[in-house]
Amino acid sequence: MWTAEPMLPVRYRVTDRRAETGDSATLWLDPVDEPLPPVAPGQFTMLYAFGVGEIPISISGIEDGTLVHTIRAVGAVSRALHDARPGTVVGARGPFGTTWRLAGAIGSDLVIVAGGIGLAPLRPVVAVALDERPSFAGVTVVAGARTPDEFLFRDELDEWAKRDDLDLRLTVDRPAPGWDGPVGFVTEPLAGVAVDPLRTAAFLCGPEPMMRFSANLLLDKGVPAFRILVSLERNMKCGVGLCGHCQLGPALVCRDGPVVDYAYAEPLLSVKEL
Repeated sequence: MWTAEPMLPVRYRVTDRRAETGDSATLWLDPVDEPLPPVAPGQFTMLYAFGVGEIPISISGIEDGTLVHTIRAVGAVSRALHDARPGTVVGARGPFGTTWRLAGAIGSDLVIVAGGIGLAPLRPVVAVALDERPSFAGVTVVAGARTPDEFLFRDELDEWAKRDDLDLRLTVDRPAPGWDGPVGFVTEPLAGVAVDPLRTAAFLCGPEPMMRFSANLLLDKGVPAFRILVSLERNMKCGVGLCGHCQLGPALVCRDGPVVDYAYAEPLLSVKEL
């Protein structure tokens, strides 16, 4: 789903910015011109920092007419976008890609597993689950970060932790003073999650090893591979399946992903950097 000219950026203005960690920030973008079509959880847009370049960024929030993106500064373009202050005009194309297929998870137990910046694309999944809480059974969120200071959306995590209709499990690679929670990979708290294999829908996003290990753990628990969704990440340039930069085996991630089920993803993720 895209505009009449998918390669032409639409102007958006930064209306708000929130620092999340030392190298990550969330931007709220409102349209200057005709807005892009509505986005869905799991999709991404191509964000353009004028004079610098363009990169794919997953949606981290669904708000009427407003694009919400959480960006980690790791290169020239992401740094320019991360540093953009309210009033800055950027370009946006899209939305592109597949979704988290939440309609197919109605009535299921949701298991949401995020590593680092992977919590950003999964934030809309949690939002939908909480906004439409009667539509789902149990909701478990397992999130990991390198250190306690590197968790995204700390205020929201605190609110999620207070709810009695959501099971939040946080873990860190390296503890810090004041941290009394688990230390280790997300697979450790995930191993302790009791699941009903036939009614569980799992959503995974983070580094590829994290997704592989987490998906295999869920497979060992009996969850079918087609009920485990992962979000793939590759070097996307066009967003519409033309340039081939994001080829992963037989797939073009911008066209066939980023969200795919693990039955499709498992053989692709077993080959490093196809």
